[in-house]
Amino acid sequence: MTIDVYADIACPWCYVGRARLQQALTQRSDVEATLRWRPFQLQPDMPTEGRDFRTVLANKFGSWERAQQMFERIRELGAEEGLTFDFEAIEAAPNTAEAHRLVLWAEEQGAGDAMATALFRAYFSEGRNVSTRDVLVDCAAEVGCDPDEARTMLNGDAYVEAVRESQERAQRRGITGVPCYVFNEEHAVTGAQPTEVFVEAIDALNTASTSE
Repeated sequence: MTIDVYADIACPWCYVGRARLQQALTQRSDVEATLRWRPFQLQPDMPTEGRDFRTVLANKFGSWERAQQMFERIRELGAEEGLTFDFEAIEAAPNTAEAHRLVLWAEEQGAGDAMATALFRAYFSEGRNVSTRDVLVDCAAEVGCDPDEARTMLNGDAYVEAVRESQERAQRRGITGVPCYVFNEEHAVTGAQPTEVFVEAIDALNTASTSE
């Protein structure tokens, strides 16, 4: 079974959804599943260095106070999945293109999901700016990838086209928001759905494949 994970590192719901999908896969450990990271930038026009986080959120929600109301709900849901969200620690709303490149690079080494998780944690739990090369390289080292090789890759243009093509693929599929999970390129689950929804999707497709 293949699961295409359309997500953005700067999306808190993608962090929650990743945890719930992993729980579902743990519950169905007899099903062999391959996760494929599909970059999706919610704000592709974000400056390379990012923007002030509070300003971006205030513009989006009308005020920083309104944004905090949304944060509280995410904190509660994250805590249920063992995740920590510290929005007050975040200073920069990042451009995530480089982070996506890093995940794609790590994926070829069998560490894609671990890298995505490390980036989510760095941003949402630790408030680190995942637009910066030093933070990205540190995350690579955290998951056992060679930091020097990671920096060399980031200093070049590897996976730049892949990030762009993934965004276009999402548009062709009609995907306008994330997270979105496409099972076997045919069945989509959108949003950070409860674990049970992911389990049902896995069961349905596994039953269909075994009955063919």
